Amino acid sequence: MIRQKIAKLTQKSIKELQKEGVFQKFEIPEIRIEHPEEKIHGDYSTNVAMVIAKKVKKNPLEIARVLVNKLISLKVYKFYFDKVEVAKPGFINFFLSKGYLQKEVGEILRQREKFGQLSIGKNKKTNVEFISANPTGQLHIGNGRGAFWGDTLANILEKAGFKVIREYYINDAPSNTQIKLLGQTALEKGETYLNEYLKSKIEKIKPKLNKIKDEGEAGYLLAQEVQKDIEDFVEKKLKIKFDKWFPDTKLYQESRVEKIFNWLKKKDYIYQKEGAWWIKTSKFGDEKDWVIIRNKDEGGEPTYFLSDIAYHKDKIDRGFEKIIDIWGADHQGHVRKMKAAIEILNFKGDLDLLISQIVRVKGLKISKRKGVIISLEELLKEVSLDVARFFYLTKSLDTQMEFDLELAKEQSEKNPVYYIQYAHARICSILKRTKSKEQRTINQKKCSLFTVHCSLLNHPSELELIKQLIRFPEIIEDTARDYQVQRIPQYALDLATAFHQFYRDCRVLTEVRPMSTARLALVLATKQVIKNTLNLMGISAPERM
Repeated sequence: MIRQKIAKLTQKSIKELQKEGVFQKFEIPEIRIEHPEEKIHGDYSTNVAMVIAKKVKKNPLEIARVLVNKLISLKVYKFYFDKVEVAKPGFINFFLSKGYLQKEVGEILRQREKFGQLSIGKNKKTNVEFISANPTGQLHIGNGRGAFWGDTLANILEKAGFKVIREYYINDAPSNTQIKLLGQTALEKGETYLNEYLKSKIEKIKPKLNKIKDEGEAGYLLAQEVQKDIEDFVEKKLKIKFDKWFPDTKLYQESRVEKIFNWLKKKDYIYQKEGAWWIKTSKFGDEKDWVIIRNKDEGGEPTYFLSDIAYHKDKIDRGFEKIIDIWGADHQGHVRKMKAAIEILNFKGDLDLLISQIVRVKGLKISKRKGVIISLEELLKEVSLDVARFFYLTKSLDTQMEFDLELAKEQSEKNPVYYIQYAHARICSILKRTKSKEQRTINQKKCSLFTVHCSLLNHPSELELIKQLIRFPEIIEDTARDYQVQRIPQYALDLATAFHQFYRDCRVLTEVRPMSTARLALVLATKQVIKNTLNLMGISAPERM
């Protein structure tokens, strides 16, 4: 990854200047390498001269000039860079060499589907829990956001070298409030969730319900039927494969809720007040303490929070070093208390709680209380899974989004999904038109032979396309670190734009064999990176449109 290489070369230059006595000894900070907003400022840039100015006790502009002179003296300078410049008030701007860019085409073809694979995760055991909707009805469009984000984030983390387990938590214990409310619906004691879908499910289990009077038991029975549909829908229609479906009934059956309560009591993390048991989360960063066992007047049962603590204790016991939960907007208030609980459990790994904000279609807010629900299944009848996935991923998870149904249905370049997939299909069309030796080489997957003439790739559109291609590993690294998944669809769009521009400016199949071969190598590399990017999002890469 060239960004990493630039950082190392800059660090090496600073160390050599320290040895020479030009810079005094100090601990070199992390060297951040960014992409300048304007191309005239190079392909990459660093502000390290300004960062170390106080330690060096010199003007940042002077430090930058000294650093650039040292970089130019390195043996590898000409291989990587065309030039390195200083810009006020102390930036160092790097311009990549044509030779390096041309070489990278062959590197992409050599790595193929492994291009972008990183090892920063160090095989760290990671749990990504997402969707986890209550089994009280069909998944709605709000659930779709967590579904596609969670699946894509898991793909990215795997690409970055983490060992990922996808998990779905099923809130189906008979003691849970939502399940009891579902039971009231099943026993016709209320219409909290009643709709045509649930009516059909209730009718199916009517003989069994006639023998049940307890709301929790009835709700559990109905929830099992709903959950079967959810699992079938997720796997077959959403194409998401979970490694583990975790029912919270298991926590009660294995006495894990009771055990965590006794452990908390033994450690003096809980206390009694007003007939209920409270956990001391206020001592671990939360605003207040929370009830974990209700008083007898309220049933005397464990709260959802206690079972959630038991559930996260189970994750810790399974050896996860990184735990990522993607919750709905209604769970915003649970973040601080869960972080406090994790601290109580003395978890030494990473806990990341991501909140998925509201989704609207044509200004319609999803609200169970108002009884207005658009199911995810209904949405997928209007648009393809590919389109749905892409549109959900384009906005940051913590911002509200509006699903533009009309644009999603558009079958033209106005639709970003169509635009990106068309780039892949166009490449496949080009490859189908290749003849003789080129075609045999492609069929034999000896793509490295195409790079022999890559030194001919000098057109600005060719070089700009290569610059987009080599950013792919950086996109993986950045997203694995900050979870800003919307970066992936934007990258796919930028890459497709660079390819379409190249296609307009440069004829691929020419009578000049060396040039045709070089451009075919670039086309093949682009095809691979587009496919790799679409794979991360769970979107197909069609060969024809």
